[in-house]
Amino acid sequence: MNLTTQYAGLTLRNPIIVGSSGLNSSVSNIKEFEEKGAGAIVLKSIFEEEITLEYEHILNEAEKSGMSDSNLDYFDYKIKDENLQKYLDLIKAAKDSVFIPIIASINASSSYEWIYYAKRFEEAGADAIELNMFVLPTELSKTCEQNRKYYFDVVKKIKKQVSIPVILKISPYFSNLAATIQELSETGIDAMVLFNRFFSPDIDIDSMKLLSKDVFTHPSDNLLSLRWLALMSGRISCDLAASTGVHDGEAVIKQLLSGASAVQMVSAIYQNGAEHIQAVLDDLERWMEKKGFETINDFKGKMNQSKIENPAIYERMQFMKYFGGYQPIR
Repeated sequence: MNLTTQYAGLTLRNPIIVGSSGLNSSVSNIKEFEEKGAGAIVLKSIFEEEITLEYEHILNEAEKSGMSDSNLDYFDYKIKDENLQKYLDLIKAAKDSVFIPIIASINASSSYEWIYYAKRFEEAGADAIELNMFVLPTELSKTCEQNRKYYFDVVKKIKKQVSIPVILKISPYFSNLAATIQELSETGIDAMVLFNRFFSPDIDIDSMKLLSKDVFTHPSDNLLSLRWLALMSGRISCDLAASTGVHDGEAVIKQLLSGASAVQMVSAIYQNGAEHIQAVLDDLERWMEKKGFETINDFKGKMNQSKIENPAIYERMQFMKYFGGYQPIR
């Protein structure tokens, strides 16, 4: 079987990408993922929020000690520089240690930081850049269109500054998701990832404290990206990758059938170890052999909306067939 796939202008030996997470913050792990079969690695995102929080901690300590403003400016610069340098060192070390593509990842809030980080990542040798973007629409002063425009502004500015592939990872939370995906695909980006995943707060009613809930994805979480990949894969101008809820070979096959060029996995590797990658690839190869497919392109997108007998099923929203006659027990 030939599992090679083209994604964002990169040639991957197979469609399994280890997605951005703490798993990919060490060279030893990255080397192991390559040995176990991964097609590419997305490094742990550099978060502008983390750098800001570190600086705010210093600000709080400074207020107690009476530190001067000039010293605070120094620490602002020093924190950013140290965090960025660690990330650049990781890119360089990873590139020196493995042959598979290394994709750097950015999660920032200001347009200046997006551009600055992207340029430095390219200089460090990253094969591509993934922009992990989400604007939480909590600022009541901003309109939907202002929030939406931010994505386009950042992408266009970065595309002007770097020559390596640019990948955009977005959420499903747009008022007109189909049009947004299509329009973003026409900005010149090389691929889009559907979808990113967020911290989920919960409340402990006994301790009255906030908790983090559902750290790992569930297999059923892949259905959202599957629907939108199937709806959009035949209608946009860039490659697509699936993310969230991909736990096994069956899920990978489904996402490829819906139109994905690659599939990101994280939770399943946390839970099952690096060797799970090869188990997934084995399942993929067995299925391809059973169906008589020699390459990924033989079946990629074969089940997207434009190619199935009943395309309306991807747009159906109600459960009438299953629950139309349901009567509650009294």
